[in-house]
Amino acid sequence: MAITAAMVKELRETTGAGMMDAKKALTETDGDMEAAIDWLRTKGLAKAAKKADRVAAEGLVGVAVDGGKGVAVELNSETDFVAKNADFQKLVSDIATAALTAADVEGLKVAEVNGKPVSEAINGAIAVIGENMTLRRMAKVEGDVVVSYVHNAAAPGMGKIGVLVALKGSDNGIGKQIAMHIAATAPASLDEASLDPAVLQRELEVQTAKALEENATSAKPKPEQVIHNNIIPGRMKKFLEENTLLNQKFVINPDLTVAQAAKDAGVEIIAYERIAVGEGIEKKEEDFAAEVAKTMAGA
Repeated sequence: MAITAAMVKELRETTGAGMMDAKKALTETDGDMEAAIDWLRTKGLAKAAKKADRVAAEGLVGVAVDGGKGVAVELNSETDFVAKNADFQKLVSDIATAALTAADVEGLKVAEVNGKPVSEAINGAIAVIGENMTLRRMAKVEGDVVVSYVHNAAAPGMGKIGVLVALKGSDNGIGKQIAMHIAATAPASLDEASLDPAVLQRELEVQTAKALEENATSAKPKPEQVIHNNIIPGRMKKFLEENTLLNQKFVINPDLTVAQAAKDAGVEIIAYERIAVGEGIEKKEEDFAAEVAKTMAGA
């Protein structure tokens, strides 16, 4: 498969790898982007890629809480300018409130706001404001108490990142601290049990290949038993500590895990949701860096 400058650029932006390393990774994997990411990580040339970093869409995340129920919705727009529009912000607020009684996005689209279905309200706003808008997703949590937090707030209850935390027990202020922690760290799951098995398996394969390669080139190689029984399990434990909420070091007090901090406060974290505007939507580039084109031309 022909490796293009655009592919090299995308891989560099995703992994932080150097230009030539990115090109070699794509060549070695016949242009498979995911395999190229793993190849770079195996060689120790990139960190775990987060697709959520590739943000393009604008808009706002709106949150609403009613007792033990909380919702977050994402309404996208074409430009950030629209996100500052008072009419757009009111629409986001109305949709978030309507989402409290909706089961999912499709149900939300037919729920009523100001006497008309949400889908019609959005179409009306498109006609008035003059930009395309998309109700992309919603998330809901329930517990004894639900706490919300909005990062980079554009108005009360809405901003670029919305977080919901459902707790068992009575909140004494720890809920907002946990929500702020989630906004900052973007954990992949609540705990190991709720982590996507495919993500766990992929990480195991990467860490195994990386450990074996490092050992093969070491001046003092370790017995393979040590690699499989100690080094790889140790790296997987670290992966879980960094990527599962309950095992992460609490940003407010790094001496504690989030789970321990919650326990000390007399609550249990049941569930959480974190939505960031545009996460997972790849950015469309109109042109490419001259250095990339030059490198590809000279290849």
